[in-house]
Order: sequence, then structure tokens, then C-alpha cells
Amino acid sequence: MATMTIRLPDDQHHRLKSLATQRGISLNKLIEELSISALASFDAENRFHLRAARGNVAAGLAVLDKAEAFFNPIPSK
Repeated sequence: MATMTIRLPDDQHHRLKSLATQRGISLNKLIEELSISALASFDAENRFHLRAARGNVAAGLAVLDKAEAFFNPIPSK
């Protein structure tokens, strides 16, 4: 496990510490949880871009048309 030193404004440090206390966890654990969330978001965005680059535009639009027809059916008269 690595050790990392970060510099934060005092106000931000106190607010993060209060958040950790409110959640009943240490400040270290809070930072770990926040970093996991940030990395999961980063990974999801990368996967999206990779899939988009390999995707088929016509097939994607066809799926969207099917979804629109399902969720917004034409009302019968």
C-alpha cells in the first residue's frame, strides 16, 4: 500500500473531516472511497469511448428507434 501526501485548503480539510465523522469512518477511508468512485467513473467513461469508437452508427440508431417506439407508442384513434 502506498502513502500519499496531499495539500488542501484548511476549510476543505475540515469539511472532509466532518463528512468522514458524519459517516462514521476515518478521513483516510473517506478519501479511499472517494478515489474509488472517481476511478470507477473514469473507467466507465473510457469503456464508453472505446465502445463508441468500435460501434456501428446505423445499428445504434436502430436500437434507439426501437426504444422510442416502445416507450412512446403512437396513440391509436
